[in-house]
Amino acid sequence: MNDAIRRTRRVLERLFSVLLDLLLPQPCAACSVAPGPLCGDCLRLLERRPRQCAPRPGCPPVWAAGPYSGVDRRVLLAFKEGGADALAAPLGARLAAVYAVTGWSGPDTLLVPVPGRGPPWRRSRPVDRLAAVCLERSAGAGRVARLLRYRRRARPQVGLGRDERLTNRRGAFVADPGAVGGPVRSGLRAVVVDDVLTTGATVAEAARALRDAGVPVVGAVVLAERGWWDGGSPGAGP
Repeated sequence: MNDAIRRTRRVLERLFSVLLDLLLPQPCAACSVAPGPLCGDCLRLLERRPRQCAPRPGCPPVWAAGPYSGVDRRVLLAFKEGGADALAAPLGARLAAVYAVTGWSGPDTLLVPVPGRGPPWRRSRPVDRLAAVCLERSAGAGRVARLLRYRRRARPQVGLGRDERLTNRRGAFVADPGAVGGPVRSGLRAVVVDDVLTTGATVAEAARALRDAGVPVVGAVVLAERGWWDGGSPGAGP
């Protein structure tokens, strides 16, 4: 499938989503009561200051917008798995707030999304959308660079323990510096973008692949961290 067909397909999918929302208004993704995609009260519940995540082995510094629980988790799952495409705007804005706090934003920063398991033209790549909105809300402080791809097929991480996650992700990614339009020039640095930080296996593998390709990594930004915000241990949970 060539690029023109892929672009047309993306436009048609988004148009269909907008028309569907007009014909069948969706309730708030968090409370399921007020009009959606996210009501004012629930949006305010998501407003908290970003914080640096607990260290994970092999991970660069990671900052998160909130915990992977409660309202944060419901809204993120509605976007990732429920097809609530309109949530890309508020979630991308939250990610932009994280990006701003880190001090990593700048014209030489590459926002590198963790690749999805589906083809690029499908709506199953939510992290790409989040990175794009994050950049839009950051006044162009950097650029999105899709440098990573899967070297091999990896099992989904859901349901795996920490050691299994690390093994599953090890060697899974390869980075293509040519995706930035030429050799990586001196001064460029990468910030990995993902949706959820659990054990850190995915972010660590992404950072490893980028560094092996000669791209310096300063850190990562995510929407949610599992375990630490609500008193649990880093990476706790399934």
